[in-house]
Amino acid sequence: MKLTRRQLLGSAAALTAAAAASRLGHQYLHHLPPVRIHRIGLPFGHELRNGQVSLAPQSEHRCHTLILGSGAAALSAAWHLTKHGQHNFLLAEGIERNGNNAAYVSGSLSAPSGAHYLALPSQESVYVRQLLSDLGILLDGINQPEPLYRETDLVYAPAERLYYQNRWQDSLLPQEDADSRRFHALIETLRRAHGRDGRKIFAIPIAHSSADEEWRRLDQTTFAAWLEKENYRSPSLLWYLDYCCRDDYGQGIAQVSAFAGLHYFAARGHTNEAVLTWPEGLAHLSEAIRRHIRLQNIDRLPETAELTLPQPTAINASALQISETDEDVAVILRHNQSGHTTLIRAQNVICAMPLMIAARIIAQPQRYGFSLNLPAYAPWLVSNFVLNGFPREAQRSELAWDNVVHGTQGLGYVVSTNQLIRTAKPEHTIFTAYTALNHDSPQNIRRWLLKAGKEELLEHAAQDLIQAYGPSFWHQVASIDISIRGHGMSSPAPGYLTQPTLLQLRQHHSRLTFAHSDLSSYSVMEEAVYWGVEAAGKILRPSART
Repeated sequence: MKLTRRQLLGSAAALTAAAAASRLGHQYLHHLPPVRIHRIGLPFGHELRNGQVSLAPQSEHRCHTLILGSGAAALSAAWHLTKHGQHNFLLAEGIERNGNNAAYVSGSLSAPSGAHYLALPSQESVYVRQLLSDLGILLDGINQPEPLYRETDLVYAPAERLYYQNRWQDSLLPQEDADSRRFHALIETLRRAHGRDGRKIFAIPIAHSSADEEWRRLDQTTFAAWLEKENYRSPSLLWYLDYCCRDDYGQGIAQVSAFAGLHYFAARGHTNEAVLTWPEGLAHLSEAIRRHIRLQNIDRLPETAELTLPQPTAINASALQISETDEDVAVILRHNQSGHTTLIRAQNVICAMPLMIAARIIAQPQRYGFSLNLPAYAPWLVSNFVLNGFPREAQRSELAWDNVVHGTQGLGYVVSTNQLIRTAKPEHTIFTAYTALNHDSPQNIRRWLLKAGKEELLEHAAQDLIQAYGPSFWHQVASIDISIRGHGMSSPAPGYLTQPTLLQLRQHHSRLTFAHSDLSSYSVMEEAVYWGVEAAGKILRPSART
């Protein structure tokens, strides 16, 4: 039995049902809870694209190293520089502190407004393990298959559950059957499989994966097409695989590469499904890195023309223009609050921003390998529901950290207070709902997101919560914060392994170097850390410049 189009992409009928449920909830309460909408990077990004932002610098400075961005790649580069004695650098935060690792705060509670967990890193993820060790999270066995982690950083039980056929169950796989057993047996084999070049077929970071062409041919087709070819027909398994791809890649099995689909399950090489997580999600790691490297924040740059920084320094500014010469890299920064523009002439620049932004603000982008054929970006909603209490659970099921609803367009919701050790439930909590919007082309969805109003967005954001709790859920809602990430993450469509722009940018090394998970064409912490450390390494080894 084939997976239906509804199960693959989310049909109009499913959207209508979710919208109707949400509207019924509003009618039931006769009012809409307070809703704040954050269109991340807008309208500033469009104003910059349309030439409506002044590029005239009001001051000028020189510095040794400038890092553009504050996501996982940027902060990992900063960590690696300081670890090797280089403290004289300036970090320009970009439009959002910590990028896709951003947090949401409401009173004494915090929750993710971006990434919410880190899977236990594989043995190939050496940089991530070193980072976690430096932060005191990985306690022992850094080179072992199963290191020892600090107990308080591991997800607390119950970790996950699935709402399926009007009941909650522990497993996210709706039903085990012959197809699911066959698929998981294959994954067990692939976790240990090596290509003819001696490297693991599926490794994370992906740069360590085998280049064996026999397996790389999987990148020429979609995961859905490969599953059909291999005679996987189980609706239960196909829904689960589609959910997993949407959760990690922002797109489903009908859109992502077959190599990426298998990579998701086989790359980490271990069977321990525990994750590292915190109430505020991966913002916890980002803030821990800042404290560890003693990254100081300043409101304005010193008056001196030559910036000699005694310790790592960050400023709340975004890059408007980047131009490289033989002597330096000229970057125009704009302070995100005051609007003050500054020309920074840096000896080295790490460009740790999404590639779609870099391509627009770098002079002569084709010099670095940029082309019109950039990775596709998946749009997301990350919605934080602040609750005055806990809704009643069906069949007295126990609320989990990750709560997934079968058959919807959403990806479920995580509960930030799950990670708080208390003798009793707190009075207030935050449910963070994730929605990967892949029911239409990313371009069409982004056009809709630009114009969509609060109620329209809320219908998508709340669909899983209304499905699980019914209209009475609204009784508990104090306020809602919806973050729109129109270019939330790049997705590994077929052909991503040989995408020319990515191949050239990975190898490029001049005074300007690149660091972002986009270089791997998908957004996970391990890839971001890898490219951040690699970029920092190029600065520490200047003789390798090309």
